Formats: sequence, structure tokens, C-alpha cells
Amino acid sequence: MRGRRVRSIERAAAFVDDVGFALLFPTPRAVVPSLWEAVAGEDEEPFGSGMGKNEQRVWTWKDELPRRGLAWYGAYLGGRGSFLSPELLSALYPAAGHPSDHQSLELSPAAHEIAKAIADEPLPSATLRALIGDRSRYQRAITELQRSLLVTTAGVHESGSGWPAALVALTCEQFEVGGGTDHALASRRFLETVLETTPGELGRAFRWPVAQARARLEELAEDGGATYDGARYRIP
Repeated sequence: MRGRRVRSIERAAAFVDDVGFALLFPTPRAVVPSLWEAVAGEDEEPFGSGMGKNEQRVWTWKDELPRRGLAWYGAYLGGRGSFLSPELLSALYPAAGHPSDHQSLELSPAAHEIAKAIADEPLPSATLRALIGDRSRYQRAITELQRSLLVTTAGVHESGSGWPAALVALTCEQFEVGGGTDHALASRRFLETVLETTPGELGRAFRWPVAQARARLEELAEDGGATYDGARYRIP
């Protein structure tokens, strides 16, 4: 990533729009963009000296970007905190775009309970943990919902003491989704960002079966949007 460092939430949103998807913080296991690197640079380690100015920026923006409808945030890429642009979110969103979307998906009882609880308004994560009654069950359920793209954050709730709690909201209340998936677009955007990939890498990113990811990449190659050397698909 080249150019000026990201210093405003507007530029952070433009960065996510440009790349389509990004992690909050980088990880060696996933060679994809991260908002941290766009803010601090590729050689900076997050939290090396505690909560500095750059750490404060990205930690605030992970809740504020989805609150403003600028980028979706949740545990998605590799199960880690991730951003999706509104365009890519719409292409991947698996349901109709209604508060009842959770009913059409196979989720745990706790995940359905959370989705029903926030149908009217976003609620603090602390309130939802109390509703489920078990921290581990809550964490598994919220991860299910995020991996299905059904929920995101929508700002924070100040509790008066300690860290503010994230507000959890239905994705369909924060973004325009539900017009139908477009996995061809999602595959193209993924390849445009990572420049080269395999069906396994694409499948892990978007939680698709490898056969489905391979079929999408083959379609892309047939349309001239990718080349294949027998091992990896690349931008022509």
C-alpha cells in the first residue's frame, strides 16, 4: 500500500471501498490488506507501546464505520475482525434483507435469540451477553451471526466506567442488502485486490466450498478476467 497514510474516517472508508475487504489488524496467515497498515504503515506493530494515536484511530473506526454505513465490520475473513465495502457486502449477503433473515439460515438457538433481540434497535454487547446468560455461548452465537453477515457494530454504548460496549445491530438495518448475491462480482473483486489466488484461498476468504470457489475462478478466466498457470489464478 502506497501513498499518504489514512488519517480520517472518510479516507478509511475510501480505502475499504478501494480494496473491497480488509482486516482490522494484519496477520501473517492472511496476505490481505489491513486498515492498520493503511493508517500506521506496513512496518509498525500494533500496540507495541500500548494504546497510541493510531491504535485509537482504528479501534474507534471499527465501530464508527458501520454506524455511518460506510463499511461493514465483524469477524469474517479467517474469523478475524474484518471490513467489507458496501458493494462487496451486498454481493455476499446471503438473505433477503429483512429483520427476519436469521430465520432462513441454520443458526444456533442463541444466535436466533440475539437476532430477534436486536430487530427493533441495536443493543450493547453487554446486554446481549446477559440475555444469553453464558459468555461462551454468546461469543459462539455472535461469531455465527457475523460469519453469516447478519450483524455488525453500530457505534458504542458508554457505560460510565471501563471500556464502552459495542452496539450490535442487524446488517440489514445499517446497509442496503438483500438484492441477491453476486458471487461473480465478489470473486473478481477478491482477485483484483490480492492479484493472484487459488480456489482454496478464495474459499477460505468468503466461506465457500473449494469447488464453488474453483468454479467462480474458472468462469472469471473464461471471461478474460483471470489467467491460470495450472496452480494459481492471476490478474491478466
